[in-house]
This record gives sequence, structure tokens and C-alpha cells, in this order.
Amino acid sequence: MLKTWIPEEIPEKDELKKRIKEAGEKLYQQQMKLKEHKLPVLVLFEGWSASGKGSTIGKVIKYIDPRFFKVATMSKPTEDELRRPFLYRYFNQIPEAGKFTFLDSGWMEQTCKDCLNGLEEEAYTQRIESIKHFERQLTDNGYLVLKFFMEIDKKEQTSRMEHLHKDHDTRWRVNDFDRWQNEHYKRCQKVFDRYLTDTNTSIAPWYIIDAADRGWAELQVLETMVNNIDVALQNSAHSAPLLPNVFPLVKMPRLSEIELADKVMEDEEYKKELKHLQKKLGELHNRLYRKRVPVIITYEGWDAAGKGGNIKRITEALDPRGFEVHPIASPEPHEKARHYLWRFWTRLPKDGHIAIFDRTWYGRVMVERLEGFCSENDWKRAYNEINEFEKELSDWGAVIIKFWVQIDKDTQLARFTDRQNNPEKQWKITDEDWRNREKWDAYETAVDEMLTKTSTTYAPWHILESVDKKYARIKALKIVVKELEKALE
Repeated sequence: MLKTWIPEEIPEKDELKKRIKEAGEKLYQQQMKLKEHKLPVLVLFEGWSASGKGSTIGKVIKYIDPRFFKVATMSKPTEDELRRPFLYRYFNQIPEAGKFTFLDSGWMEQTCKDCLNGLEEEAYTQRIESIKHFERQLTDNGYLVLKFFMEIDKKEQTSRMEHLHKDHDTRWRVNDFDRWQNEHYKRCQKVFDRYLTDTNTSIAPWYIIDAADRGWAELQVLETMVNNIDVALQNSAHSAPLLPNVFPLVKMPRLSEIELADKVMEDEEYKKELKHLQKKLGELHNRLYRKRVPVIITYEGWDAAGKGGNIKRITEALDPRGFEVHPIASPEPHEKARHYLWRFWTRLPKDGHIAIFDRTWYGRVMVERLEGFCSENDWKRAYNEINEFEKELSDWGAVIIKFWVQIDKDTQLARFTDRQNNPEKQWKITDEDWRNREKWDAYETAVDEMLTKTSTTYAPWHILESVDKKYARIKALKIVVKELEKALE
């Protein structure tokens, strides 16, 4: 793209000022429409060192109410961020509905730096696919993603760096990498050009900004923003296309086909197995930490199926410093205002740690589907988005263990009744539980579809028959131990 890019002619000074004023005023007016339409805007600034990314952001945000935007400088990843998936730090920054986030550098800079440091071809290809999935998921879920590359030539970059270096107050802004980039301009240009070409898509295209003149750069950015916002506001009601599944699936039984009656365990056998498996799991946890293997264990299942007790038998075996349990309820307002996967991305573990989710992102294709909390297009699209999400985690190196805890309707009724009649357990039963029970058949249909469409080879579902909770607990422990041993081979 950079090699074939031809800059436009810079307008005359008076024309430039006039158009900047008009575009700025339009952006000011658009911010209220964005809030009304709940349209989030993510603006990514990439480009050469000293190309004016920060100063251009500073000029643009003058036209936006400070309550409606956030600016984040995505400098070198922290040690904590490096222990999480590549996209973790960027998903964290996505804006709420109706607001802007401006990123001073982002996933392009990090990827290009990795390439310059020897990122292998296979890893680069995988990274590009991850980035394209990330950007498409945002746009499919109503985000406007604007990507600007600030272009200057080597001579201009050299001049700006020299100017910055002369002043003690600005010298810090030129670091060793900036100088290295200037010395190896052509090599960096080649890497940038390839990346821009590989990630230039119709839903999130690149806009190359002629940044040699700062006023002209401001105008290009402002006019591109307001034009794209206009289009996004007009198209905000459009549904995103449903993509075919491309992930390898594992065949799953329908819930009605799962045998429950003979899945029982005697107390003595249970106690013996529990002690043995918990001891084994504790040993594996130490090895996981040492080898920096992340683990994600998810629980879905019927109300009163025994998820909490099952989780307890696993965590009893673990070092409390190395795991966290995330009980997932209805999203909070700040979570609901973002992409539905945001609240799960922000809860992912560091490598060597374990995250256990009591309810998960699968709420999108169950409760949100059945209660009308999202559109039909949203939940149908979610199967592919979830498979992509879990593939990202698997490629990162995570062990993903997904449990569906299965009981029958009679067992649920007995447990509901016991909870309601027992003062010590009444907190466990709610009116919502009874309402959900009335929709058992609809939920069963949704669960069957979920299991069929999201049980992949890299993140398969495991059924825990839980009419006898002891049996389910031991089965879960056996599966966890087996999967961790496999990962540590």
C-alpha cells in the first residue's frame, strides 16, 4: 500500500483552515448522535515515529466532549500483558457504546516490531488472522473501527527527531527504537507495507495520512472520521452476515440421549477417588505454574445441577494464589455497553494460572437468545465468534476444559423444593430459577444447538451427568487431570 500510495495535493492555507473548522464542527455535532445510536468508535493511530500521532489525536479530541472519549497510549506491553493473549490488552481498551477510544499505536506496531525481531512466518500468519477476526468481530457487533497510518518520509522523520532531541524537555520522546527505525527506514517500510496490505479489509480499511504537514494531517483525519461516522449512523440498523463454520467439530449427543440413571457412585469409592485425584491435581498445578501453561475451565448447566459443588472440589486441590473463580451474572451497565466478550477477555488468566468460570460467554446463545436480550442475528453469529475466541485462547497455549452439567427435570424440581424449604439454602433459589424452569424445552433446544456448533477439537464439551453429584465431581476431576497431563507431556 505504501509503495503505490499517492498523496493528495495540500489545499491552500485559507481553504485548509476553513475545512478543518467545518469538519471539527461536524464532529462536535455527531458525538450526540453517536450517543443516541449507542455507536462506539475505536480510532487507531499507527505510523512512523515522530509522524505526529499524539499531536493529531490532541487536535481531534478538541471537538469532542471529554466525557465521551478516552485516549490510551499502547506503548511496550507490560510483563503482565505479555503473560496474556496478544489481543488481551487491546480488547481491554474498546469503548463503551456511544463513546470514542483513541489508541496511540496498537496491534500493528506490536506486530511489526515482532516481525523486525524475527517473528516466524507461521506465527505472523496466525497473528494476522487473529487481528482480522478481532476487527471483524468489533464491526459485526456495531463498532466503527478507523485505522490511520501516519506517513512521513525518512528526511522528514530525521528532521523532526533532531528537533525533538535539541530540547531537553522533548528529548525523552525519541527513544532507541525510534532512532533504529530511522536508520533502517527501508526495512521498516517493507514490514509496514506488508502489514497494511494484509490487514486492509472492507470492514476496517486503512487510511494513509500524509503527515508531512500537521494541519493537512489534521484535516485528513477529521474529514475521514466525519464521513465514516455519517455512513455508520446510516447503517447502524443493518445486520452482519453469518459466516459458515470453518472449525473442526466433535460430534456431541443431544441432551435427551444422555443416560443419567446408572451414573452413581458409592460414598467409600467417592472419598477414595476424591483424595487421590485432588492430590494429583495439586501436583499438576505446580507444574502448570512452572511451565507457564494457562488453564480455562468453564461450567454451564441447568440451575441446581451442582456446578458450585463441582467447582469447590477442584479448587480445594489448588494453590489459592494460582487460580480465580469468576461467577458470571447478568452484565453490569459498563459491561453491557461493550462487546459481549469484553467482560470475559478482561478476566482471562495469566499464563501458569487457572481461571474457572461459573457461567460463561455461552449465555449469548442461551439466556440472551431465549430472553430476547440480543437479536437473532447476534446469537446466530455468536457461534462462530465464540469458536474464534476459543481458538485464539488455544493458539495462545491455553488448556480449555468446558463442562455441561446435566440433570433431568425431576431432579431439578427436587433440588429446587429442597432449597426453598431449607432456610440455609433459600438464598440459592430465585423467582428467575422457577421462570427458567418453565422454559426447559426451549433451553434444551438451545443447549443442543450450542453443543453441536461449539464443541471443537481444541475446546470440546464434556458432559457431567449430575443426578448423583458425587459421580459428576469425580468425573470432572478425572477430565481435568487427564487434560492437564496431556498439556504437560
